Amino acid sequence: MKLAFSTNAFRKYSIEQSIEIIAKAGYSAIEFMCDTPHAFPPLSTKQLVSIQNSLFENKIGISNLNGFMMCAVGDFHHPSWIEDDPNRRQQRINHTTNCIELAKRLGAKTVSTEPGGPLVNITAEKGFAIFKEGLNQVIPIAEKNQIKLLVEPEPSLLIENSSQFLKFISNFNTKYLGLNFDVGHFFCVNEDPAILIKSLKDHISHVHLEDIAGNRVHQHLIPGKGVINFVEIFKALDSIGYDGFVTVELYPYENNPEQAARSAIEYLRNMIC
Repeated sequence: MKLAFSTNAFRKYSIEQSIEIIAKAGYSAIEFMCDTPHAFPPLSTKQLVSIQNSLFENKIGISNLNGFMMCAVGDFHHPSWIEDDPNRRQQRINHTTNCIELAKRLGAKTVSTEPGGPLVNITAEKGFAIFKEGLNQVIPIAEKNQIKLLVEPEPSLLIENSSQFLKFISNFNTKYLGLNFDVGHFFCVNEDPAILIKSLKDHISHVHLEDIAGNRVHQHLIPGKGVINFVEIFKALDSIGYDGFVTVELYPYENNPEQAARSAIEYLRNMIC
């Protein structure tokens, strides 16, 4: 396993500044926020070359492309896969396609996306149907580019928990659709992440990590500031033979992301098996 850090905590910095700071903090890789001001695709050749040069100069890899947020045209959750407006849904589909193509150009292996989105003016049943329809448009592009598209369950969105995820994923027959396992999100919906790692092992292709307070409110905290047992999390990941990236995601710390990144790695680095 290798520790990475997400640039969505560095929204007040350029992508090049973010890469340098995260590398100096000691992380093996960086997760790109595919949104403003970092890497909202499609990127120009000049932007792409600048990112590639920065990665090379700082000797750091890419853990994942985070295609969840769309603040360039909306916000953290909108436009979603399940908007009532088909034109807004198409924006999400186009964005995800662009993220996949960017991943191919950067040499990344995965793109994470939201689990449908918030239910607004539609039923859950209709939401699942629309989400399936949208993914079916994107999956052929993921397959063509050999990039895994990873659904990330989140509290208060269409897919919140493991049972919903497993039921939904059973609709597809492709190795290029999987799970972005967010430790804190599953904890927030009263599931045990360490147990779920073992039961969801066939779907996990990337891991997000943050701490959560004992009240299970969805508020990302620096590891060690909440109640999640990270020793058990890493033991579980080791038990399934997971050798991919574990990305620390601390987007609420945009006012001091460098300190958050350093505090997190100091707390976690000795737990990696």
